[in-house]
Amino acid sequence: MKKTFILASAAALVLSCGSTQETSTTTQSTAITKDVNFYAQRITADALKTDLMVYASDEFEGRETGQPGQKKAIAFLKQRYIDLGIPAAKTDGNYYQDVPLEIIKTPEVSLAINNTNFELITDFVSILPSKSGSIQTNEIAYVGYGIETDSYSDYKDVDLNGKVVLFKAGEPKNEDGTYVISGTTETSKWSNFRQEFALKRDLAKEKGAKAILFYAPEVYDMAANRYGKSRGRMSLQAKEESLFYFVINTTIAESILPSIATNNSIQTIQTTFSLDYKKVSEDFNSENVAAFIKGTEKPDEVIVVSAHLDHEGIKDGVVYNGADDDGSGTVALLELADAFKNAKDNGQGPKRSILFLHVTGEEKGLLGSSYYADYDPIIPLDETMVDLNIDMIGRTDPKRESSNRNYVYLIGSDKLSSELHTISEDVNKSCCNVELDYTFNDDNDPNRFYYRSDHYNFAKNNIPVIFYFNGTHDDYHKPTDTPDKIQYDLLENRTRLVFYTAWELANREQKLIVDKASN
Repeated sequence: MKKTFILASAAALVLSCGSTQETSTTTQSTAITKDVNFYAQRITADALKTDLMVYASDEFEGRETGQPGQKKAIAFLKQRYIDLGIPAAKTDGNYYQDVPLEIIKTPEVSLAINNTNFELITDFVSILPSKSGSIQTNEIAYVGYGIETDSYSDYKDVDLNGKVVLFKAGEPKNEDGTYVISGTTETSKWSNFRQEFALKRDLAKEKGAKAILFYAPEVYDMAANRYGKSRGRMSLQAKEESLFYFVINTTIAESILPSIATNNSIQTIQTTFSLDYKKVSEDFNSENVAAFIKGTEKPDEVIVVSAHLDHEGIKDGVVYNGADDDGSGTVALLELADAFKNAKDNGQGPKRSILFLHVTGEEKGLLGSSYYADYDPIIPLDETMVDLNIDMIGRTDPKRESSNRNYVYLIGSDKLSSELHTISEDVNKSCCNVELDYTFNDDNDPNRFYYRSDHYNFAKNNIPVIFYFNGTHDDYHKPTDTPDKIQYDLLENRTRLVFYTAWELANREQKLIVDKASN
């Protein structure tokens, strides 16, 4: 079977990224030379498969964060870097970065409104891992849909500092049935639950809210099921909030404002509100794995290449192997590291440093990358030039099966740096001719993939990113995501594309320009 695959791969001349034929240079991609082609050839389908057959095997028990399988995974990665002769990124020589985590169990909450007591999960659901605390107040600020845009605001002349805030799901309509925000019959991101859930929360938090009551009757049962499970949720120990965020049912909403379903008038409601909240949690540790190749000329300018090392673990006795998610990205990092180390050993090491970062807890909410970027960066963020994040690059999106399979979804390349996007495009044309599909790069993408992998924790700190992604498929987050279903020729080609891009970024004369930084 292996021989058949190799012959088929060799025949697929369209997948010729990294050809041994010398590639002409361009003004934008001065580092694309015969030398880089030589090192790119070290990245092979066979090598990727060899690592992935181990990494996504049942022996690793699905690599669930904090569990024995995840510990086996980090030991495997550490040994691979030792075998490659690539040192740890930490100055103490430890390849592991401890990530302090906790299991958030059902909190002990007492909530009374207008002297009526309400029950956790039955009437309201706690969404954030909040600090223990209490609130006593005689008023609640009702802000309608809780939306603010350049042309519309539910927050005009409203002071939310230290207040309890109530808003509802959805967005306002005009008398003719069109939506105020879009001006059409199409809803905006403020009505997409995956988006509005965070957008409205963050906006109220920014304006000083102490507690949020979100009335979303259509998704209440889902929220209660997801956030009310007794087995708890995982979070960073350092990430607990002083903000309380509750999804409430109709009983609570109408006890505060009986006409809430039709009433959009911004107002302060005189009502007693009493909250006592006690956090209940169990602490434990997980680990990121980080290896480092020091740059020859600009060592304090660092390229981060990242992938998450965890997956879903074992459920009902069945192993969720996570071969594509994100075994494919994990083994890609190992092959990238091998190629750069070989170049360094031959006296052609990268001018800038490269950090190979395997993060934990992605499946639990981007926890490992959040800890790295927000609390304990091994490399200072002001020395971090870019993050190239790889999460699922070994399969084909079923929606693309009738079109060119030599593609990859690119997300984020133009969000913070116009130059990064141009470099990415030019490198691809010079080396690989992969179809770069920007379907999910749209700011209004309802899937919100830009926010759902580890690059986002760099992007939110104004570090330019590229997220390489093959899209979801029928085996996504299922036990059937196994190594035998990986399309290794595509995995090879996409990994080489990342290598060429990293090589160009590491060796170009000028530091990447960030021209779209935001607050």
